[in-house]
Amino acid sequence: MTDDSGAKVTPLPRRRRRCPICGKPATTALRPFCSKRCADVDLGRWLGEVYRVPVEEEDGGLPDDHPENEP
Repeated sequence: MTDDSGAKVTPLPRRRRRCPICGKPATTALRPFCSKRCADVDLGRWLGEVYRVPVEEEDGGLPDDHPENEP
């Protein structure tokens, strides 16, 4: 895309991201973390099931085509 108005476009400065574990500025190599330690803490939380992805359970529990649902 081109801008026909001839105005110079100035990019916005990048916002520095913070480490989700300790709040320090993140490093490019370990993004979004600031250190290997914080990355390992986060991994440990996932493996220890501290973090969970929410799911909505269906009411019936069985799929519609399951043999137990037949009349």
